Amino acid sequence: MYTKVWKVDKYVDNLRNNPQVVDAAHLLQENEVVALPTETVYGLGGNAKSDVAVEKIFAAKGRPSDNPLIIHIGDKKQLTAFVAEIPNKAEVLMEAFWPGPLTIIFKKKDGVLSEKATAGLETVAVRMPDHPVALALLEKCQLPIAAPSANSSGKPSPTNAQHVLDDLNGKIAGVLDGGATGVGVESTVVDCTEDIPVILRPGGITKEQLEAVVGEVHLDAALINETSKPKAPGMKYQHYAPNAPLYLVNGSNTFLQRLIEEKQAEGLRVGVLATEESVESYSADVSIACGKRAELETVATALYETLRAFNQEKVDIIFSETFPNTGVGHAIMNRLQKAAGNKVIEE
Repeated sequence: MYTKVWKVDKYVDNLRNNPQVVDAAHLLQENEVVALPTETVYGLGGNAKSDVAVEKIFAAKGRPSDNPLIIHIGDKKQLTAFVAEIPNKAEVLMEAFWPGPLTIIFKKKDGVLSEKATAGLETVAVRMPDHPVALALLEKCQLPIAAPSANSSGKPSPTNAQHVLDDLNGKIAGVLDGGATGVGVESTVVDCTEDIPVILRPGGITKEQLEAVVGEVHLDAALINETSKPKAPGMKYQHYAPNAPLYLVNGSNTFLQRLIEEKQAEGLRVGVLATEESVESYSADVSIACGKRAELETVATALYETLRAFNQEKVDIIFSETFPNTGVGHAIMNRLQKAAGNKVIEE
């Protein structure tokens, strides 16, 4: 399959009628799949009402079929077509954070969306992305669009169009290149089907931000205790992994340097994921700064690009610093733990 690439300037007027956006919208209406930029990562979009389109998403990604997809909309009015009810707390969260990196889980109406998109569950996960190209595409095609991250399943999520092509070139109909994404980690997923909202996946909106507008918010038990069964099916799979084994290191810079030297003595090419404040203190074969520890948002933005960069450097093993499990640090550590398969070395 030939994969089209459309470069779109997100700052131009009347994006809805931009020829590239119109072309991509037509492909979506024909049940093809197209990668699109959002403020978090690039998504792989397909008509959420169509089994054919959803099957193409799963096939392109190599994604397990019990892993439901997030539905993207361009207007809150679209919810009433496929959501059974909109709880008051969901209304409050939408008012505060949509468009933006927040996915809300609702009880769904039967017979509207593809059962493959929702993995046969009684619920549906929905968000409204905060990216002008994505919103223009959603407005133009007038469809709910199922869109997981536009990468091969298990690999680091794509934060620019080239990342998408590295994984999916020849497997999808097209890529809308709207430049680099901003937030860098996926949306926060919140279940609003119970009285107290529950975070199933930490992301671009923090627990503290949610509680500031809606009151008490719980964390899914699996985010606290890795032996607990996650409520979100997709959270049981390893994600975001670079090609080389990744280990998280809880300890001092001196301890991490000792680990580097031990592996170098074994003849291995060693990579280190660090921050700008500490990267110069390591003598690894490849040391990559991933944002600033003093500004964790910069770490989140750079995380997936950094993990992909180690693939280009062909390292044999990667050690990563760890981060506070608060604020956006919770999302960063969630992604690193998934990428490492929960492999942690303690000092």
